[in-house]
Amino acid sequence: MPRNRDESPAVRVYTVCDESKYLIVKNVPALGCGDDLSRLFGSYGDIEECKPMDDEDCEPFTDVYWIKFCQVNNARFAKRKLDEFVFLGNRLQVSYAPHYESLSDTKEKLEGRKKEVLARLNSARSNGSTIHKGGAFSEPLPVSSPAEKECISHMISSNKRNTGESHYISQCEDSPMTRVTSDKDYFSSPSMNQAVQSVREKLSKIQSSVNNLEAGPSKKPRVDNRRRI
Repeated sequence: MPRNRDESPAVRVYTVCDESKYLIVKNVPALGCGDDLSRLFGSYGDIEECKPMDDEDCEPFTDVYWIKFCQVNNARFAKRKLDEFVFLGNRLQVSYAPHYESLSDTKEKLEGRKKEVLARLNSARSNGSTIHKGGAFSEPLPVSSPAEKECISHMISSNKRNTGESHYISQCEDSPMTRVTSDKDYFSSPSMNQAVQSVREKLSKIQSSVNNLEAGPSKKPRVDNRRRI
């Protein structure tokens, strides 16, 4: 049953089995315009054959054409662009014809789709895993699971922590160390200054005792006065 011109075309999802490099074009004006139709479809890819189908049922004053493309991709593109296309006053009705495929055609179609899917997966992985040499992500990665999100956040936080530690160490190495003299009073209260002074004396005594222990008692070399035979 032909479609009404005023009706919007129905949306249909095609699988790789439904698609084909063979197309059937209906509602072509019966004006002997096969060459014009072949040139129109040939603008979307190489065509092996384009011929009218005399045995096919059609509306009065219209013809049905059978078109064979060299590649399935070209046939898919042509169907998407030329279905419901106005050609010499008539809206073309383009449909796939996979029942004309041979065994080799079906095998070639499935292998081509497999290569396309693998190429898309590889390109998506290479684009999503782009990382700078410094360890920072140049663009956000596509994350699908909570475990991946937690892993990426842990990597980013550890990177920031290591960067902060190295920056702090470099600042400590570059900044000169200042020492406070022990004979200077820093408080206005004499009692506080006296307490500080006593603590400093105790610390100095402890430091001197530690230095003596580290140095150890000085031993004089032992002289052997025994006679040798």
